[in-house]
Amino acid sequence: MRFLMGYKFALSKINTTLDILKQEFQYIHDYNPIENVSSRIKSPDSIMKKAQKKGCDLNILSIKDQIRDIAGLRITCSFESDIYEIRDLLVNRKDIVIIEEKDYIKAPKGNGYRSLHLIISVPIYMSDREEHVFVEVQIRTIAMDFWASLEHKIYYKYHKEIPERIRIELSEAATVANQLDLKMEALHTEMNEIKASISADEDLEELQLENERFHLPFPFLNSLFNERLNSDNN
Repeated sequence: MRFLMGYKFALSKINTTLDILKQEFQYIHDYNPIENVSSRIKSPDSIMKKAQKKGCDLNILSIKDQIRDIAGLRITCSFESDIYEIRDLLVNRKDIVIIEEKDYIKAPKGNGYRSLHLIISVPIYMSDREEHVFVEVQIRTIAMDFWASLEHKIYYKYHKEIPERIRIELSEAATVANQLDLKMEALHTEMNEIKASISADEDLEELQLENERFHLPFPFLNSLFNERLNSDNN
């Protein structure tokens, strides 16, 4: 239990980090690249099966060193560019070290699977020591996640023996999902350009009320400021 608690604390720390990044992005950029975050810790049975499969010694130190996906975190984004944005945010943190990176977006798997996989090392502080815990992070778009989830269900329904016809159709579906990602990214970029041009033309400023941000014309905000100033002077 103490061994597994370390992974629980590591996931909690990363989730807190991501929550802070989400709020900061929303406040500064009026946009949040993180749609959803889910996490899991392998059960003792799954850990033992993987340890035997890898042929590592059945002791805590060996398992901790060789099995690096005991704790897993999955981040879903709206757009492909968000994936690399989040990756860079994690890389730039002093308390997180990227141990391994596999980019299945630029080089998809044979079945069409796309995702960015990272193995990171996270420091946690116990009552009597500091530990560095491995966590696997998967970052993918909503479309990539949708395809991967359904592919996984079909894969295990056929007990890992998928008929060739279905295998081909799954690969074609992965291509369609990728085309959807590219199309939505292009629309997103175009809308940002339109939004930027409108904001420049209208000279809008922002007013924050109870953690909500409102875009209002500068003359109106200036009139409010002058009214408040006159009231204070009287």
